[in-house]
Amino acid sequence: MHVILTLVRKDIANFLRNRAAVSLTFLVPIALIYIFGWVFGLNQTDSGPSGIPLGVVNASTNPGAAKLVDALRAESAFKVITTYDLPHHATRPLTEADLRPAIRDNQFRFAVVIPEDVVQRDAIGLHLKILSDPRNEIESQTVSGLLQKVIFSNVPELLGQSLQARAQAFLGNTRFTQFNRSLAETIAHNFGGDPAEIQRTIESGSLGLDQATKPAADPSLRRLDNTPAAPAPTPAAGTAATPAKPETKSDYFSKLVKIDQEQVVGKDVKSPMATRLVGGWAIMFLLFAISGSSAAYFDEKNTGLFQRLLSAPVTRAQLLWSRFFYGILLGLVQLITLFLAGRLMYGIDVFGHFGNLLVVCAAAAAACTSFGMFIAAVSPNAQAANGLSTFLVMVMSATGGAWFPLSLMPEFMQRIGKFTVVYWSMEGFAAVLWAGRTFTELLPILGVLAGITTVVMAISIWQLNRKRMFE
Repeated sequence: MHVILTLVRKDIANFLRNRAAVSLTFLVPIALIYIFGWVFGLNQTDSGPSGIPLGVVNASTNPGAAKLVDALRAESAFKVITTYDLPHHATRPLTEADLRPAIRDNQFRFAVVIPEDVVQRDAIGLHLKILSDPRNEIESQTVSGLLQKVIFSNVPELLGQSLQARAQAFLGNTRFTQFNRSLAETIAHNFGGDPAEIQRTIESGSLGLDQATKPAADPSLRRLDNTPAAPAPTPAAGTAATPAKPETKSDYFSKLVKIDQEQVVGKDVKSPMATRLVGGWAIMFLLFAISGSSAAYFDEKNTGLFQRLLSAPVTRAQLLWSRFFYGILLGLVQLITLFLAGRLMYGIDVFGHFGNLLVVCAAAAAACTSFGMFIAAVSPNAQAANGLSTFLVMVMSATGGAWFPLSLMPEFMQRIGKFTVVYWSMEGFAAVLWAGRTFTELLPILGVLAGITTVVMAISIWQLNRKRMFE
């Protein structure tokens, strides 16, 4: 037993001397848990989404429409955009004609239009428009649910105002005021309450429609005059009470609200779900493959391969560039293979955009290769390189949108995510396969990926020469 304990102490001592192993066992998991907590909003009192850009155009003069815009602004999940930026920091109100180009340019992916005929003239009801680019299914469903919640919670007042406006137009101002006063006095006489207060309630458009969806047995149900409603009748003896499922507010008012849905981008995409997801998975696996190969630097150094190569007519620059082009070739082949697998398994339209997809894959592979060389440059040994690469790949995948929609993260995490290779690679894949962009329209994304590659490569080469990797 003494021998066994001695060997255990030896293993513990070796483990503690290996800083890479210690960090992989303790520090990296703790750091990842902390970062993922921020990604999923665990640090916030309100863990829901925030700051989702939403274009809003109000073309109606109805006061209720302005209140609907205010309600959208009050929803913390949305960052409401109502102005269009002009040169020299000038702005003008956003118009419906601005929305579709802005959605195609990815300035925002969702927009609400409150048209001039928001109050239907030929029937009781409301008319709204929603434009979208449902690039991510989770994001799209979340935004759709939030919009319905805000819209339907404001429908009663809008409907009440529309009824009041139509009655006023039909009766004239004097008769309309007399009608409301008579109605308020009748309600007060039969049910109690202050006639003046009831009249103000009626004229504001609050006609009790928002209470219409509550079950009759709900003790909190109140009449227009704010007196408690009568309890529901008790079923006769010997009969089973069948609980009636209350109609929800959204079910009730969806019959009165006409919402025109328009998908601006991706309408003709084959297999939309796979097209949205495969690009993020592919770039994450490429990062793991490229960063894993960074350990080969240390293997070649330890076996003396660098010294033998440098004794031949080979320079350090040629060694570095050969590794760079090898990484691009490996990454390009891996990405294309994964997209072709997506084509075979899920029907992704790869061949219809093959040229532009090839360009984006090459740019993404170059950025990932520079990342792998950076890992080798800053790591002291192969174990540290593997640990650091795992940490950074998981962080970039989480914050860059490969696992979770970026727009549903806290706003400062969204800004951090836009500095990652994963984010811009996914933007490139989506621009080609989802939005069908031309090569010219891809140039900004390609420029960002090229800039990342240049900066990271410059740092990597400087650090590799500084640490005397090839000596």
